[in-house]
Amino acid sequence: MKKKPPLVVINLVGLTPSMLGEHTPNLNALANDGICAPMAGVFPAVTTTVQASMLTGTSPSEHGIVGNGWYFRDEAEVRFWLQSNHLMQGEKVWHKLKKEMPDFRCSKLFWWYNMYADVNHSITPRPHYPADGRKIMGLYSEPAKLQETIESRIGRFPFFNFWGPKADIQSSRWIVDCAIEEFKINKPDLQLVYLPHLDYNLQRLGPDDPEVYKDIGKIDTEAGRLIAFAREQGADVMVVSEYGITPVTQSVALNQVLRNAGYLRVRESVSWELLDPGASRAFAVADHQVAHVYIKNSEDIRKVKSLIEKIAGVERVLDAESKSDYQINHSRSGELVVIAQPGCWFNYYYWLDEDKAPDFARTVDIHRKPGYDPVELFVDPAIKFPAIKVAKKLASKKLGMRMLMDMIPLDPTLVKGSHGRIENSADEGPVFITSNKKLAQKEYRTQDISGLIQQHFNRD
Repeated sequence: MKKKPPLVVINLVGLTPSMLGEHTPNLNALANDGICAPMAGVFPAVTTTVQASMLTGTSPSEHGIVGNGWYFRDEAEVRFWLQSNHLMQGEKVWHKLKKEMPDFRCSKLFWWYNMYADVNHSITPRPHYPADGRKIMGLYSEPAKLQETIESRIGRFPFFNFWGPKADIQSSRWIVDCAIEEFKINKPDLQLVYLPHLDYNLQRLGPDDPEVYKDIGKIDTEAGRLIAFAREQGADVMVVSEYGITPVTQSVALNQVLRNAGYLRVRESVSWELLDPGASRAFAVADHQVAHVYIKNSEDIRKVKSLIEKIAGVERVLDAESKSDYQINHSRSGELVVIAQPGCWFNYYYWLDEDKAPDFARTVDIHRKPGYDPVELFVDPAIKFPAIKVAKKLASKKLGMRMLMDMIPLDPTLVKGSHGRIENSADEGPVFITSNKKLAQKEYRTQDISGLIQQHFNRD
């Protein structure tokens, strides 16, 4: 049997049908050669949930990735942005293909839940944490030396351009270079590539800001390089996106409401307050425009639901019955799941006095915060000379002194774009593009991606 051509799947986060136009000549060319269609999203429309749905062909009620983070009840801890693929329940697309083709090879580059994913080759961000409190940026790969080989060819991964105030096109450009080199080295049958660039200014500036068109053009250029390389290698290309980002003007602090009502407890720690989820009767895990509310005692559920429904900026509160309507009825979900109104998003803030905010609140710290924090994309505008402050802190670090990179503001009004809700229109949602016309169907859903990848390799 003739071997099917390789397939490169490029995940362009934040790309929507409405963005395709004069700024996207490379994506337009791919679409003109094959198929371009809007794609129905999955709820919640957040990175790890959507990626899990693409790779398993199922919904959160089955694969269990109910958000970018959730409350681990047995540990009494909120944990975000974990990396073990074992958390994603169900059969992944590469498992299905390996059953049919024992020599099938899959590479997974920067998609989430990358570690221990039972693929042939993978690379993902993974800092080192020495015992002295330092954080040293680095990558994790399978095989272990793959990331060293790649970095020896194209330079070190620009970690600080991947997330935080400096996040920009450099990280996506490096990932494209990485994908090209990895393909040359390993010749995978399926290569999964994640390009995050549009996530940044769509949240910083909002999708209506004219500057965003520059970002669309930049990511089209980088995606175009990978598309051209892939097609030169005889590979087909599939471009997918996870969600659309819509404008927001209001942030809602669910945890402050729950605290004022006596449901949420904090622990005094040094000179600040830490959320104490295990001691709280109810608290919210905020994740963009969706929040899971975990409630210790079942008799409190009705009262907490009634309280949250009255909060300005809340559109709907899902309970045990209505969670199934959104296919998020999984044991990891909160007793309640809250959806923001259009134009609103949820912050994780639980303190009532900024002087009591924990030290990590003013830093880029995606693992310690008990909720997603897009304010990490900004430098505090109150800092007059941020470059000088950063230089002084780095100098003290080199001298062996402890330092806190407290450059992030506590101002959620800075955020101008968010996601998580199901899109209001097809133009605001994710998009599907492929060079393979044989993958045509009436309509596309996020959960169809796994089957479409299989169809590519099973075609006559």
